[in-house]
Amino acid sequence: EVQLVESGGGLVQTGGSLRLSCAASGFSLDDYAIGWFRQAPGKEREGVSCIARRTGVTMYADSVKGRFTISIDNAKNTVYLQMNSLEPEDTAVYYCAAERTVYPGLMPWSYEYWGQGTRVGVSS
Repeated sequence: EVQLVESGGGLVQTGGSLRLSCAASGFSLDDYAIGWFRQAPGKEREGVSCIARRTGVTMYADSVKGRFTISIDNAKNTVYLQMNSLEPEDTAVYYCAAERTVYPGLMPWSYEYWGQGTRVGVSS
């Protein structure tokens, strides 16, 4: 059974940091890319970052470049999203998702499996 479990969300002040985790099970990260997405109240879900272990491909939305870093812990089958210099505009529910590809993108509709989400709040 494919499972994606996010954790690490919370409430921080502007300029703070959080590290989100996405624990993957039931499939191989050699065959599936992992993407991080977020959805703020009243807004559409948007792609934040993605990574494919086999090819090493990573992508970031322009709004988070230079602040967020995606990485994989192979031993734990876990994908992390390190978020630094957080801004109130980063407030959202963050989801990780899996797509069977080694060349991923940031379009939500191409991802097959989704986690339950973890909430991130950034106060000004």
